[in-house]
Amino acid sequence: MASLTLNSSITLMFFSILSFLNPTTAAPGANYLYHFCANTTFGANSLYKSSLVSLLSSLSSNATHDLEFYNTTTGQNTSNPLYGLFLCRGDVSPEICQGCVAAATKDVANKCSREKVAVIWYDECMIRYSNESIFSTVDVKPRVALLNTQNISNQDQLNRLVNSTMTELAAQASDFPIGVKKFGTKEVTMTAFQTLYNLVQCTADLSSTDCNRCLQAAINRLPICCGGKQGGRVMFPSCNVRYELYLFYQTVNATPTPLTPALPPPIPGKRKISTVTIIAIIVPIAASVVLLILSYCFLRMRARKKFDAVNEENLKKSDDVLIYHAANDITTAESLQFDFVTIESATNKFSEDNKLGEGGFGQVYKGTFPNRQEIAVKRLSKSSGQGAEQFKNEVVVVAQLQHRNLARLLGFCLEREEKILVYEFVPNKSLDYILYDPKKKGLLDWSRRYKIIDGIARGIQYLHQDSRLRIIHRDLKASNILLDADMNPKISDFGMARIFGVDQTQGNTSRIVGTYGYMSPEYAMHGEFSVKSDVYSFGVLVLEIISGKKNSDFYESEVAEDLLSYAWIHWRDGRPLELLDPILGDSFSRDEVMRCIHMGLLCVQEDPAERPTVETIVLTLNSGSVTLPSPQQPAFFLKTDTYMPRKGLESDQSTSKSMPLSVNEASITELHPR
Repeated sequence: MASLTLNSSITLMFFSILSFLNPTTAAPGANYLYHFCANTTFGANSLYKSSLVSLLSSLSSNATHDLEFYNTTTGQNTSNPLYGLFLCRGDVSPEICQGCVAAATKDVANKCSREKVAVIWYDECMIRYSNESIFSTVDVKPRVALLNTQNISNQDQLNRLVNSTMTELAAQASDFPIGVKKFGTKEVTMTAFQTLYNLVQCTADLSSTDCNRCLQAAINRLPICCGGKQGGRVMFPSCNVRYELYLFYQTVNATPTPLTPALPPPIPGKRKISTVTIIAIIVPIAASVVLLILSYCFLRMRARKKFDAVNEENLKKSDDVLIYHAANDITTAESLQFDFVTIESATNKFSEDNKLGEGGFGQVYKGTFPNRQEIAVKRLSKSSGQGAEQFKNEVVVVAQLQHRNLARLLGFCLEREEKILVYEFVPNKSLDYILYDPKKKGLLDWSRRYKIIDGIARGIQYLHQDSRLRIIHRDLKASNILLDADMNPKISDFGMARIFGVDQTQGNTSRIVGTYGYMSPEYAMHGEFSVKSDVYSFGVLVLEIISGKKNSDFYESEVAEDLLSYAWIHWRDGRPLELLDPILGDSFSRDEVMRCIHMGLLCVQEDPAERPTVETIVLTLNSGSVTLPSPQQPAFFLKTDTYMPRKGLESDQSTSKSMPLSVNEASITELHPR
């Protein structure tokens, strides 16, 4: 009996070592995919913070209860409730679900520490929360599309098969009552050597109708993002779909009971191996295996740190526009790429009827995808100096920026010598199109102008402080501010932007790019740029919005040298309200106007240290209790010939030509001054 017990122990130890070496039975992990944080923020010590901590703790603790889906509310007895849920992939084990939710709650707390709305996707689970109820409601935005970059030869067959299989699978998975797992997988044969694997899933709180509607919306996105690719997925907050040509989910099979191998009977005349001898053999082997694994993990971790350090160093040294080493990022340029045929079809072969405008960079067309989504297609001229790799790197970076006050890039096309950008369609064109038109500027009453100023400031704050990357725009101006249907501003045109490292606060370049009149003096004359360079441009833009005048309107005026000096003269003489656009009449808030003029003059101070931070700007616009220092005489660009002669300058003479009638003024601009 003792011998049998020993043999069983040896066998168990042997299988334990094998299972430790087998990656399929490793400790549960979590593979991060993407996250989104909304711009509605709360203070570090607010009630929302405590509600968020409580919510994430509740989600993480309930992942241990063998639940695939769970939702809860915290702070419901206060004015600051938060609604949250987690959804684990329907095929993963409770242990993997628990590990993923634990990792996701920790990760989202770091990535979205001060936002009231967030969603984070992992391969094995998803977590989201909001200050508004998200239960039993279909949400298809934000949306994320990821793909396998390998092409497939029989594209049409794959696309048809994906659509038909997914549609059938969606109907099956959604046909369950509320509270029951809405998950399904299906594999179908493509060829004798290829099998198509499909997966769909909804949150369990959706009705059958809502689940199917969500899944259909996701399925309709697949040919747009991933047509002709060997794999792709679309993730919404309420559902997700995925297909691959390899098995990426766990098949539901009965787990076989491991058989204990029979030991041969002892040979007569042979002495049994003693227990001590067996232990002496097994323990060193097990210890060696564990040591080998730990050494491998250590070397991998050190190599990863070295790789990240090299990437960071390359990022700091690079003087190229928007070069970002995204080797470890799930979002690749290929995942955003549209084929030329799709773009051509959406714009009716770039017909004149669809043209919205044109400029020095090329043309802009309105387009419509098969799912009726309207887009703005910017077709760059073939003479553009932007290289293909640089173009794709820029696209990768801009696509990662998610904020309501930034123009949203949907994708690009780099094919047949074409460089094409696809943006969300913005119906009210750009700010300059309305602000400087005597007939249209009446649409911008003071409340809308104040809202536009605040929105631009929030967009800059996101670029400088709150995004995953610290970005200096370097070309803020009225033609680069788009207006949506509700006159919400959206910053566009990141062709001249620069990415800073985590600890970097300023940079220097010998290639001066931007628009004369909006450039800070230290940048225009010495090539020095920082977050305060954007603050300077913002100040010029604020004074233009208040006055309804272009900075260039004063180039040959005897009243003042430029808008900045014109504003300063009125402030100095105690008549700042005379700066206000006459079309506004008496319909304005005196406190708001004075606050904006005061802040605008502070933003255009000659010394960057005297300019406010964008955080102070946003706080000033949203609080009447902020005390601002008195402004001094601003930097006058055009008072000497050391910078730029006044004659011959146009209103937006930039290193890239502007397109006043563009719906999406977000052009990729050349990298050298003309």
